Amino acid sequence: MVILLLAWVLQAVAARLIRIFRNYMGRRTGPDEIQRVETLARVFRHAAAIIIFIVAGTLVLDALGLSIAPILATAGVAGLAIGFGAQSLIKDYFTGFFLLLEDQIRQGDVVEVAGKSGLVEEVTLRYVRLRDFDGHVHFVPNGEIKVVSNRTRSFAQAAVDVGVGYGVDLDQALGVMREVGAALRADAQWKAKIADDIEIMGVERWADSAVILRARLKVVPAIEQWNVKREFLKRLKRAFDERGIEIPFPQLTVHTASQPTSK
Repeated sequence: MVILLLAWVLQAVAARLIRIFRNYMGRRTGPDEIQRVETLARVFRHAAAIIIFIVAGTLVLDALGLSIAPILATAGVAGLAIGFGAQSLIKDYFTGFFLLLEDQIRQGDVVEVAGKSGLVEEVTLRYVRLRDFDGHVHFVPNGEIKVVSNRTRSFAQAAVDVGVGYGVDLDQALGVMREVGAALRADAQWKAKIADDIEIMGVERWADSAVILRARLKVVPAIEQWNVKREFLKRLKRAFDERGIEIPFPQLTVHTASQPTSK
């Protein structure tokens, strides 16, 4: 009875400490991390309960005069067999724990993991649930995740590549891109999403039918990068049309061989 009472007290103390940890982390972090803190608190609570249960059960059996050596031996063999059979499951849980602990993925992020990309709808110790642009849902086991590419953390750079004709004055085209970027940032609807002036990188490369110009915009929050890029391209197309700047399309020149004249 003393052992069980102590186990109950330890369980209550562990739950209290985990609750204090959860509240403390909740105050220090933003609303977007509450889900991660809740998941970690639940993991710690279950781990503490399992450890206390195993230790208390062992001590109770010993107090009752039952030899625990055969039980421990059987448990060791069973645990070894289960471990071999559930290696991938254990790997999923360990990887998921560190994904949450290191804050690599949050609910609401846009990420690419294990060859799949999309909006994170749920992060658990077992899997990450993604929804891609087409609305398809992907369940990615955490054990399959080797590299996490998070596209919406802090800020993003909306990179824009624009092709213009070889006969276009490049300085004029780059100037128009700068003007459009400045006007977009000054717009009341978009200025809160663009953190800095447009950065004109210059000529990126020579393509078959166009000279590719590159620029980028710093976007906050990062998830707005695609919307900012679409709006910039829409305005740039209109500005190029007004200035008579050619946006080329692939062209093919065909040369016909001359026919030999008959005598």
